[in-house]
Amino acid sequence: MAERTEVVFVDGVRTPFGRAGDKGMYWQTRADDLVVKAMKGLLGRNPGLDPADIDDVAIAATTQTGDQGLTLGRTTALLAGLPRSVPGYAIDRMCAGAMTSVTSVAGAIAFGAYDFALAGGVEHMGRHPMGFDADPNPRFVAERLVSGEALNMGNTAERIHDRFPNLTKERSDHYALRSQQKLAAAYVDEHIQPDLVSVAIRTAEGWGLADRDEAPRPETTMEGLAALRTPFRPHGRVTAGNSSGLNDGATVSLIASEDAAVRAGLAPKMRLVSFAFAGVEPEIMGIGPVPSTEKALRKAGLSIDDIGLFELNEAFAVQVLSLLDHFGIDDDDPRVNPWGGAIAVGHPLASSGVRLMIQLARQFELHPEVRYGLTAMCVGLGQGGSVIWENPHFDGRKGTK
Repeated sequence: MAERTEVVFVDGVRTPFGRAGDKGMYWQTRADDLVVKAMKGLLGRNPGLDPADIDDVAIAATTQTGDQGLTLGRTTALLAGLPRSVPGYAIDRMCAGAMTSVTSVAGAIAFGAYDFALAGGVEHMGRHPMGFDADPNPRFVAERLVSGEALNMGNTAERIHDRFPNLTKERSDHYALRSQQKLAAAYVDEHIQPDLVSVAIRTAEGWGLADRDEAPRPETTMEGLAALRTPFRPHGRVTAGNSSGLNDGATVSLIASEDAAVRAGLAPKMRLVSFAFAGVEPEIMGIGPVPSTEKALRKAGLSIDDIGLFELNEAFAVQVLSLLDHFGIDDDDPRVNPWGGAIAVGHPLASSGVRLMIQLARQFELHPEVRYGLTAMCVGLGQGGSVIWENPHFDGRKGTK
């Protein structure tokens, strides 16, 4: 059997993430235009890549309608000025859309069918709320295949609190506070800005420029979090403060075979080790990254102790805490989301998987002592996705992590 082609994450960029709704900065901006802006930004900073050499474009969206419909990978490639010879397609795995875009093209590269591909995702939750115009089959509820609450992500988070009483609201609030604080510090240290592609926007005040995330609340306090209402049930534990918000934004990455990247003079930022997706009970979808991570680790022949950096999507604080508890990792472990996560920066559903990869790639550069990193996330309807990456800057100074 031929050796597997090594797959690498060459680069990735994203638009700043905006708040969804008519007061958000992208209210008058099309979803596909956000992808195009990110795509052009990515190509512009990788001039060694001939756009004609791109074998495919995979762009995800959870709600594929309106300006998020019509086979996004192909339409955005045309709008971004890629040669007409470059094909494209759309993907939907809800929150793990962009992650699945990456793993899908990675499979084609590992097989030897592709050399280069663009993979990413977009969500304009202001224009297209999750589940908008969807028509779930009545059998789901009538035959008790899933609870009606399984379609409400906040209710699934409350159920994780129910199942694991040690995952208290206070722990969730503390985790959320730290996410806000870590993102604010990362902005001060200019760790976030290098991978943002600014977007011209039109608002009621006139034309402007979106050049930083709109959702962060660095003024957050534990007292303020404790006072927030619990919208999913009376006296619940899930609030707007310890959950990700409703957001708009796009991400795009360049995935390649390592050999092709080197030939083009491109320096890979991460090397793909393994990936896995797993299913769980839809009613507690937030625990999905636990089995997907275990599966990815088995495939790689690694243990959780080999992972030196974690980028975990913070759909809900309790969801991240459930994974940390399972693997015996402290809530404040410095390896976990060093620059904060979706609670602070936002979670435009199908775009978030590549946002995790962008941040991990940047951290790899700063931590040559770390060999392996994990990007993982929960997925609506009871799934989890995990991707393990190797640091090309690893210098072997501190063991194998």
